[in-house]
Amino acid sequence: MDIPPIDAELALAEVRARREQVIDTNLVPGWFWRAVAVLMVLFVAAVDTGITWVVAVGAVVYALGLGAVILAVVRKARVQVRPALIGIRGGLTIAAFTIVLVAAGIGLGFALEALGVPFPATLATLPVAAGLAFGGPGLMGHLRKLMMSRPLAGAR
Repeated sequence: MDIPPIDAELALAEVRARREQVIDTNLVPGWFWRAVAVLMVLFVAAVDTGITWVVAVGAVVYALGLGAVILAVVRKARVQVRPALIGIRGGLTIAAFTIVLVAAGIGLGFALEALGVPFPATLATLPVAAGLAFGGPGLMGHLRKLMMSRPLAGAR
């Protein structure tokens, strides 16, 4: 069976378009990162007060808010991106992003506490929240480029 080159080209273009659609549908949207950042700062500020009822309300608001945000993202996603598509580089990128933010927050928090600054955890969370709000969409853009550059067959 001989397939004309134009038909093969069109079929390949269709496969690429579908892959791009799957990737774009399943990337975490920009609003998610900002919502998590705000929830995180509010929760840490509540804990930093040391007032029992404020901590309790903050924990409940955080849990409900995070659950709602995650549910909204999961309901939007129709399919899941396969690990082969994200690749090792994508996984390492996500791990590095996480480690940098966690290390920055913990390091700054301990330093501020050692200096006797009031509300050290809240202040240390602010740059981490900014990193999430601004870095999260950048991370998604980078992951999109990585996934789009992978071979169509999903070779590792």
